[in-house]
Parts: sequence; C-alpha cells; structure tokens
Amino acid sequence: MSENDVEKKVADRYLKREILGEGTYGVVYKAIDTKTGQTVAIKKIRLGKQKEGVNFTALREIKLLKELKDPNIIELIDAFPHKGNLHLVFEFMETDLEAVIRDPNIFLSPGDIKSYFQMTLKGLLVCHKKWVLHRDMKPNNLLIGSNGQLKLADFGLARIFGSPGRKFTHQVFARWYRAPELLFGAKQYGAGVDVWAAGCILAELLNRRPFLQGDSDIDQLGKIFQKLGTPTPSQWPDLEWLPDFVEYSSQTAQPWRKLCPTASDDALDLLSKLFTYDPKTRITVQQALEHRYFTSVPLPTDPAKLPRPAPKRESHNPRTSDLHEGPTVLSPKKKARRVMPDREVFDGNAYHVDKIDQHGGEIRWAAGDNTSRNEQVPMSVDFSIFGAKPMSRPTINSADRSHLKRKLDLEFQHPE
Repeated sequence: MSENDVEKKVADRYLKREILGEGTYGVVYKAIDTKTGQTVAIKKIRLGKQKEGVNFTALREIKLLKELKDPNIIELIDAFPHKGNLHLVFEFMETDLEAVIRDPNIFLSPGDIKSYFQMTLKGLLVCHKKWVLHRDMKPNNLLIGSNGQLKLADFGLARIFGSPGRKFTHQVFARWYRAPELLFGAKQYGAGVDVWAAGCILAELLNRRPFLQGDSDIDQLGKIFQKLGTPTPSQWPDLEWLPDFVEYSSQTAQPWRKLCPTASDDALDLLSKLFTYDPKTRITVQQALEHRYFTSVPLPTDPAKLPRPAPKRESHNPRTSDLHEGPTVLSPKKKARRVMPDREVFDGNAYHVDKIDQHGGEIRWAAGDNTSRNEQVPMSVDFSIFGAKPMSRPTINSADRSHLKRKLDLEFQHPE
C-alpha cells in the first residue's frame, strides 16, 4: 500500500460535519470518527511549502500533548497528514470558559467560580510538574466538555522550562494576561508567568469582565500599577535589572475589596498571592490549590452541575468534505470574530480560530452563544460602583516614551 493510500485510509475514518472555526493558516472541524462513533474536533494546519517537512512548532505541540495526559488537559487522539496538511484530532469540547463568563443567561455562584478555577489550576499543575510552561493561559483556551469538565487547550506556545540560563521570548500570552516581568522584557522566566495569568482568570470569573485591559504594553503596565500599586524595591528587588525597565510614577494599591467587591475574604487573599510582583515569591500552582479558598464553604460545585451555555444547533448546509467522500454540514455564516483588546465582538461558533502565525503556531478556539455588544451581562456585582470615568494612566519617567513604545510593541515573533 502506497503512502498516499495509507493517508487516505486514515483520513476516510473521519466524517466532517461542520466548520467550528477558521483562520488564515488553519481550520477546526467538528467530525465523527466512523470507527468509534465518537464526536471529535479536527484541527487542520495548512503547512505550505516546508523545506524540511512538517514544521517544528506543530511537532512540538504534538509531543507535549502526548506527554500531558490528564483529565484537565485536552486529549490529542490522533495526528495524520493528508493532502499536504497536518490534521490533529482532539476530543470534542462543547464550549469554553470565556463563553461561560460572557453568557448573559448564566449566573455563577461562588461554588461555580471555585470549581472552574480549581480545574484550571489542576490542569496547570500537571504542566508544571512536567516542566512545561503553557504561556497562553486565557479563558478561551480553557475548553469545557458536556460533562462540565474543564481542560487546558492550545499548546502552540508551550515550552519546556527549567534549564539554567535558557532564554525565551517575552512576547507570549494575550496582553491582558501577561505578567509584568514579561512586559518589562524578561527573557528568563519560569512558572510564575502562568500563575499571574491564572490570577487574571480568577479575577475575570469573579467580576465577569477582564481584570486588566491595556491597549499596549506600556498601557498594560499602567493598568496593573493603577490597581495593584507601583512595585517598590522591597516588593521586587530585581525589577530595575529587567531589560526594558522604566520607572513609573508612584501609585498606591487599591484595596482588593474594591477591585473584587463580591469575592470572599479567602478569594481576595488568594488573589493577592497570585498577583505578587516578584516572580520568585509569587505563589505556586500547588500552593494555590492548597489554599483555604478551596476548602472553605461553599465547596467547589460538582463539574456535572456547573452552568454552561446552551448547545448550538448543527447547521444542515451541504458541503463536500476533503476527509470523507459524502455530504457534510457547514456551520452557520461566520460571525465577526472577537477582537482584542476591547473584547466586545464575540464569535458564535462552537470553536473559534484566530489568525495563526506563519510558523504554524497558534490556533485559537473559543465557544458559546453569540452575545450582543449592547446586551448587559447580569452579574453578581454592580459595575456602576467603579464610576463612569476610566482611571488616569500614570506617567513614565527616565525614558524616551516613543522609543520605548516601539521597543515594547514589537509584533509577535517566533518564540525561542
């Protein structure tokens, strides 16, 4: 049997049903495994002309997912080439955490928030125990299955860490979830960058809106210091030695009770530890899971009882599949995709794919029902207490602003 025949035999096993998300270099399909009857998600990466075969980033993601086997990490079922593309077969997940947070019909109780965040940390702990940095923690990379189980997904930016002296790019994470050491240009970092992002996710669950919303790296640091205060040398001794350090005017930290009005005292204590400035003293994922927040009343909700967006109906527009000869189903007309940083446009497909880089890197999945930008999301906090005016941004001293802005706002480059 020829190589092409083998590829076709594997590809014919999967019957495509609809497009879940589409980007410049990749597509995610919902499909049926005709051998097992299981519903799966197939991520097709358009490889283009690679001089040395399959691109290294895709192979690295496959290798990491094969090693990270856990109920709180997305399962990679299969991987195969077909028609010049690489296909990754994942277990199918109905929605994601961003869809839950933004759904106007969902009320999250303290136990629900606790459960979703506990599963997030459990998945992240497995990564860190295997010396893997996720480097792209955010709500729409936390997928949720029909049984309520939350799983970490999208390991396109993940890397092995722990080697002394190893340097990485600081241009990782969506900006709103980026730790301050990355915003100051750190090339050597560890698990603390994932922990900071986890803190942003917990604050977003509690407030039902993104916690720190900067529109540039400089502005992101300003938003952090406005809420958490400007770090002092005693809080972060190594700060001034970071590559892109610049001195900000002094700002006083706001009380956590004001930042997250509906959170319990235990939740606020955990947040303060997750947002420790010095990455060397920032709480670890293991310590976070052992925090009294998770053992205090109310206990985390059973995953099967967690609220989730109503499942979307499958479309019935015929389309010819390139994996299986026969009729397939195409998703509804593509909605306007969510745009950072205002995060007001939300994709209505079950999965969502942002543009991925030319090195075959990241595909973004998101899920949930369409939420109008004019709808007010019912939450357990009245946002009017924050006032209508945005907080002023602190000034920057001892550096040329335009030069620093160009330096910090470089386009994402392929990570080392």
